[in-house]
Amino acid sequence: MGGEARPRFLCAEAPFESARVVLLGCPFDETASFRRGALFGPDAIREASDCLETYSPHLDKDLEDAALCDLGDVDFASGDTESVLASIQAEAVKIFQAGKRPICLGGEHLVSLPAVEAALGVYPGLAVFQWDAHADLRDDYLGERLSHACAMRRILELEGVGPLRQFGVRSGTREEFEWMRAKDTLRPLSPEAVSAALKETVDSAIYLTLDVDVVNPGEMPGTGSPEPGGPGFDALIDCISVLSDSGARIVGADVVELAPELDPTGASAVAAAKLVRELALVLGA
Repeated sequence: MGGEARPRFLCAEAPFESARVVLLGCPFDETASFRRGALFGPDAIREASDCLETYSPHLDKDLEDAALCDLGDVDFASGDTESVLASIQAEAVKIFQAGKRPICLGGEHLVSLPAVEAALGVYPGLAVFQWDAHADLRDDYLGERLSHACAMRRILELEGVGPLRQFGVRSGTREEFEWMRAKDTLRPLSPEAVSAALKETVDSAIYLTLDVDVVNPGEMPGTGSPEPGGPGFDALIDCISVLSDSGARIVGADVVELAPELDPTGASAVAAAKLVRELALVLGA
């Protein structure tokens, strides 16, 4: 693992051995189809976390009471997507097999694939909740099957994966929307819809993948593929509160597609860091 000289996320001081939740940076964006920059997401989230309080008033929980570890970033050489994904999976496997709950800091959405694959080794039948503006269900994008635009399609091909629920999707091909409607995977991103989906998957462990472009780009401009419309930031916080109140078995998560240099105000990075804080408190419960 790298990251010794890198910033550390707010209050992530627990050693790996005693941690409940483990942050893992995945600075990869080589399949980005519009604008790159998500590889800078992990460090931007860590740096922005310095301006947050450790206490969450929405959850009434404090990171000071949580066992949170920041492992830094996965070491990998750029240019070979399969090798990068293998490196991420190897680190995620260590976290899951140690009985801990990872939050991967993206990086583009393709980094969810090795994380989910690692989780399936411990949690067969794992349900996947996708909060995202884009369907990401293409079989290939410009001839490439390992692309952020194909992330969910590749995840659905993993052996043993359970139900998929997709929240907030408002962009995709005709074929993607036909598939989502036929399979009844598509949901609005609202507390009521998340609560209903949790009841549908009550017997499953859940992995949550959160693409920050699900947020209205007026509030989250720092992302590579902004999609007009969508919920505001407060709606996401309300949905995370539902996860917390439900007692659902959220065993892993990621926050992906933050491209901090596309938002010179830095507000997108702060928002992403706050989402990580809230998720860390949910997973650490």
